[in-house]
Amino acid sequence: MTPLQRCQAVLNGDLPDRVPVVPQAFMFAATTLGHSIGEINRRPDLLARSHVVSQERFGYDGCVIDVDDATLAEACGAKVHFRDDNVASVDENAPVLTDLRAIHDLQRPDPYMTARLPEWLEVTRLLVDAIGDHVFVMGRADQGPFDLLCLLRGTQNFMIDLVTEDPEVISDALVWCAQVHIDFCRAQLAVGAHSTSMGDSYAGPNLISPAMYRAFAHSHEIAVVDAVQTPAAPYSIHICGDTNSIVADMGTTGARILELDWKVDMAAARRVVPDDVVLMGNIDPSDPLFLGTPDKVDRLARQIIEGTRGRGLFLSSGCAMGMNTKPENLEAMVLAAKRYGTRAQLLEMAG
Repeated sequence: MTPLQRCQAVLNGDLPDRVPVVPQAFMFAATTLGHSIGEINRRPDLLARSHVVSQERFGYDGCVIDVDDATLAEACGAKVHFRDDNVASVDENAPVLTDLRAIHDLQRPDPYMTARLPEWLEVTRLLVDAIGDHVFVMGRADQGPFDLLCLLRGTQNFMIDLVTEDPEVISDALVWCAQVHIDFCRAQLAVGAHSTSMGDSYAGPNLISPAMYRAFAHSHEIAVVDAVQTPAAPYSIHICGDTNSIVADMGTTGARILELDWKVDMAAARRVVPDDVVLMGNIDPSDPLFLGTPDKVDRLARQIIEGTRGRGLFLSSGCAMGMNTKPENLEAMVLAAKRYGTRAQLLEMAG
């Protein structure tokens, strides 16, 4: 199978020739090309080239297009700090939204015209043109509704809003943010991405309770999935941190892919998430991918494959891989999929 066929087989519920590897490698890819992500975050040609070079060198099956978590907020008017040696970040000390009721005063961005959104789309188009006939391309659409509202309002301010503001006002603001994200998702798919996704990590238990996730984030994630996902274009939800307490809820959003961080028990997640949902994860980007050894990567990858029985699995990093990830550790992740996740082994684990 080609890498694209391998990923599509898993998404279709079929048996691949081996477990696919889809690392979140955008910062690492930039380094592989000889740059930091901050140096080239406005250079679609170099961003796309970095993915091509990295994928060809390490032989993984899918590329996740990402740049930072500030681009969509910037397009909505947020102030952003740019750094040559790292990703851009939103200045939450100067929130663009001082009152949730003012959400409709913001200009809804045009993905093809506003700020850096067209540059993200150009990365996707260039990458699809270069390798999209045989490699899976996920064009992330930056932040989901809850995350985007945190960045526009200021996270601390929004946390206070969650306990003091009228829930209908909160919901109205989240609906607006969801539509901004949906617009970007549709544009990513229109320029050729095989799938698209959100980052909604502020909605995770590391910041808010599972009850708050269910009350304020879950329904809006469902709305995005309903608006964007098609049988030919799977949608993915990425929530960083320890999502063990909400992973079953994430599995009811309808998203075909869930990206799970390193703190999540993948075997337990596989038991509570529907079989037709692909779990993507979840080797710790810090240790072992940056600090550890190939042997430790191999051991954890085997544990993930055997714990899930390789069923509905994209082997990946638990979150974005750092720019200083050891190349030999990414090599070990790809080799582990070949060593422990072959078709014969998948059949044996299925019983």
